Amino acid sequence: MRLFIAINLSDAMKKALSAAQDEMYGEGVRGNFTPRENMHLTLAFIGEYPDKEQVMDALSSVSFSAFTLSLSGMGCFRDLWWAGMDESAPLAAVVRRIRHALAGYDIPFDRKRFSPHITLIRKATGTMPGIRIEKVSMPVERISLMRSDRGKHGMIYTEVGEIGKN
Repeated sequence: MRLFIAINLSDAMKKALSAAQDEMYGEGVRGNFTPRENMHLTLAFIGEYPDKEQVMDALSSVSFSAFTLSLSGMGCFRDLWWAGMDESAPLAAVVRRIRHALAGYDIPFDRKRFSPHITLIRKATGTMPGIRIEKVSMPVERISLMRSDRGKHGMIYTEVGEIGKN
């Protein structure tokens, strides 16, 4: 199984992100646009791992209080364009706890520095237009373990477990 830990986004946040994608498309930007149903904030990417129950055991030790995420601007990593998030100490803290729990169970994960972003377009072409994303916020009360499967028309993400706020 290809696994990752993520925050699934509210409908209002997905709507704002989709509107920004539509505007980019209207400005001539092309690439692989993330489907609305796949929009999420990855907290830890595990990759191929056979035991989701072990991952859930690790996550059971992670506690957090509800906090708020807010969209903030856009940016890119080469041809991957993304929407950013406001700085959030509670988000950074829960990511540290998740990664510490995974390491404690010897579950491999991508150890790159956490940079909160939501992928909007992969293999983007064109110039990033001066589009403003609506400033939408959402409460975070649960974090999901997600499975990624390749489908006929792209990736399919399925929640296979969750942890909630204390």
